[in-house]
Amino acid sequence: MDNTDKPSTGLVLHHLENSRSQRVLWLLEELEIPYTIKHYKRTKEQLAPRELRDIHPLGKSPVITDGDVTVAESGAIIEYLIEKYGNGRFEPPPTQEAKLQNRYYTHFGEGTLMPYLVNLHIFNIVPNRMPWFMRWFTRLIFGALQKRLIVPNLGAASKLIESDLAKSPTGWISRGPEPSSADFVMLFPLEAFPLALGEKNVGPKTKAWVEMAHKRPAYIRALEKGGNYVYAKL
Repeated sequence: MDNTDKPSTGLVLHHLENSRSQRVLWLLEELEIPYTIKHYKRTKEQLAPRELRDIHPLGKSPVITDGDVTVAESGAIIEYLIEKYGNGRFEPPPTQEAKLQNRYYTHFGEGTLMPYLVNLHIFNIVPNRMPWFMRWFTRLIFGALQKRLIVPNLGAASKLIESDLAKSPTGWISRGPEPSSADFVMLFPLEAFPLALGEKNVGPKTKAWVEMAHKRPAYIRALEKGGNYVYAKL
């Protein structure tokens, strides 16, 4: 129910290609509410364009505007949208355990998991951008740092996620009949796991969770509307 790139005074998703904004787009399609997508292309350095600073001082995506309200940060956006437009949907089951599970993973996705994935990405690309005579040494140093600081932590996180998903009768993180804020936040990092960890190191429950999300009609619509996205294909 989007109105792509047309001026709007209502709900607008400022959407950067190949970014964490895709999970907000998935939620918007699940909510089936009117909204507008304003598309932004990455620069040749693969950064967000300066135009996003006109929306929020940090110039990052995702960010939404809803009338005179501006909300940045994936978790904050997702919680805002569910609280305002969910009408009781996309909430965890009404038990203390489910609520805590949902709250934990809503914050874990960005607070713990994404910093490891971002650092891994940086450690992979920086050596290739060094002068040729420094690349071998930089790869050696960065490779050692990856093995010592990042890979073990990602492995531990992967085991935790796999263990918790194994306890879910529905496959969703908070164990309810529908995805909750935790699932929407965790979409991007779990889609990135095969590239970060290697396909064989991603657990079966995690793979099943990603496949379940990708099969939802709202996710497919979001993929059609979002533009270039390396972590899933139509």
